[in-house]
Amino acid sequence: MVGSKGKGTAATYASAFLAASGGRVVTVTSPGLRSNRERIRLDGAAISTADLESLGDQISRGLSLLPGRDQLPGHLAPAGLFTTAGVLYAQAVEADYLVLEAGMGGGSDEVSLFPPSVVAIAEIFAEHVGVLGDSPEEIAREKASVVAGQTEAVLSLPQQPSVREAIESVVRDRAGLELDVLDAVGGSLPMRVLPPSYGRWNAELGCAAARRMLELLDRDLPQPGALERVLESVRLPGRMSRHVVPGGETEVWIDSPISQAGIATALKMTRERWKTIDHVLLCLPDHKDVAGAIIELAGYPVTFVRLADAHFTFTKSLPDEWPVIDESELTPQFLSGLGKRVLSLGTVFFSGRMLDVLNAQTERLFVA
Repeated sequence: MVGSKGKGTAATYASAFLAASGGRVVTVTSPGLRSNRERIRLDGAAISTADLESLGDQISRGLSLLPGRDQLPGHLAPAGLFTTAGVLYAQAVEADYLVLEAGMGGGSDEVSLFPPSVVAIAEIFAEHVGVLGDSPEEIAREKASVVAGQTEAVLSLPQQPSVREAIESVVRDRAGLELDVLDAVGGSLPMRVLPPSYGRWNAELGCAAARRMLELLDRDLPQPGALERVLESVRLPGRMSRHVVPGGETEVWIDSPISQAGIATALKMTRERWKTIDHVLLCLPDHKDVAGAIIELAGYPVTFVRLADAHFTFTKSLPDEWPVIDESELTPQFLSGLGKRVLSLGTVFFSGRMLDVLNAQTERLFVA
């Protein structure tokens, strides 16, 4: 799974679809929500602490055997570390299917070390400009470069014309395949088993990719009843998920948009549930669409939250009326003081922090 946004949803629904067919599925996504154990899941459930520690020991032993470690000690970046751990875990439990979510990139990401049979591409836009490329087209080519000679199918959500052309060129050059673009109008699954709004299409993409995998392997598709049961059980914490502050009455809706359009959609969906929004919590580092967020949130009471992680920077100008706090100040008592209806918006890292404060259930994403 590659893309700028929606990879985690697509990976979760692909995994649920495959699990509904009766297979054992290991899923690797990032980041974890409340625990690093959640980066690796078996049939929707986070692995145990003991399993994670065992995988860490196994990787450490492997690293120690590499030549030149004394001169170049180095380290694995988190995406590479957990991708490697997930592959090892899939081997250990004899998984039938492995679903890998790419990190920031595609061809430059460690997932490209494991040639995929099927590639699913979520929406690609101008994120990480100057890192993955200087334009959406360059970013698209980098992400699509996860496609390998062994790849048998590449599916994509509808893209901007220039982005689609860039993807198609890479897919033809690397695998000799035509890009399969999902229909933006219809859908193959009942609305009741899919998440709302933009999440629906990411879920459809994941299910379509899983279906294609089973067809390529000449394996049975899930029975309709089993598929609906599993898909109806899917929970996506941090993606328009509702929570109540422990020991209080304040409701909190958590979503993870990083663009102006995503924030506009989250506001629209929240207003359909609530007549008023008492307060908005926002956390967007400098490399996200802070300017777009300011435009969309004009007129709302907003508190801006800074994460402690050193690799995030928060230097962009904000409206004078927005208080700025550190994540350490987030407590159930603080949230209760914001009103009865609080909307939390920002990166998945921030959503994870909010889920932790709210003691939300994140151990299992679906039941197969």
